[in-house]
Amino acid sequence: MIRYHPSKQLMHKHVAGELPVGLSVAIAAHVELCDKCRAEVEAIEAKQADMFFNGETHVDSEIKDVSSIEDDLLFDAMLSDITSLDVETEVVPHEVTMFDYQDRSVQLPRAIAALKLGSFMNAGKVSRARFELDEGPMRSSLLHIKPGGEIPEHTHTGFELTLLLDGTFEDESGKYVPGDFIMLDGRHNHTPKTEDGCLCFTLVDNALHFNKGLSKLLNPIGKLIY
Repeated sequence: MIRYHPSKQLMHKHVAGELPVGLSVAIAAHVELCDKCRAEVEAIEAKQADMFFNGETHVDSEIKDVSSIEDDLLFDAMLSDITSLDVETEVVPHEVTMFDYQDRSVQLPRAIAALKLGSFMNAGKVSRARFELDEGPMRSSLLHIKPGGEIPEHTHTGFELTLLLDGTFEDESGKYVPGDFIMLDGRHNHTPKTEDGCLCFTLVDNALHFNKGLSKLLNPIGKLIY
C-alpha cells in the first residue's frame, strides 16, 4: 500500500502548471500509480475549471480598463477559432512502454516514458541514467539498484525526491513500495538499501553529502557528479 504522497500544495501547483518539469513529471507518474492522488487531482482540476468558466467578477463596466476589454474580445475570438476547427475523432491507443532491468520488465508511467533517457553509468550495484531535460540545477534520473545493494549513509545539501517504480527498498524510516513519493532534505539522514532490487525516478537540485567511511571522499567533487 502506498503511504507517501505529494503534499496538497504540490498537487495544486502541478495542476496549475507552476512546477519545474522534473517535479511535475514525478507527480504525474505518482498520480498514475496512486488511486487516492488521482482522485484528488481530478477534484482540483474540476474545481479550477469551475472557477475559470463559472467564476463571476464584479467590475463596474464604466471603469473597466479598455485594454482588459480588448483582451476579453481577443480571447473570445481565439476560443471561437479553436472550436471551429475540425476534430479528429479517431482514438489512438496508448502504446505501453516497458523498461528492462535486472531480468525484469517494468511498465513505465506515461510521463516518464515520454522523456529521453541518456546512457547508464554504473557504480557497483547502483546504476543511474539522466533524463535529457533542461532544468537548471535540477537533475532527473532513472536509478536502479541490484539486489543487496545500498547507497551509503548521506544527507542532502538541497532536496531529493524519489518515486519508487518497481521493487522495494528501505531506510531508517521504513520500507517503501512502488508508487511511494519520498521527498527529503537536509533534515534527513538515510541509508537506502534493497534486498531484491529496485527501480526509481529521482530528482535532486544539489549534491548528496555522505557521512561515513570512504564515501566521504566523494563530497569534494559531489557538485560535479550529482
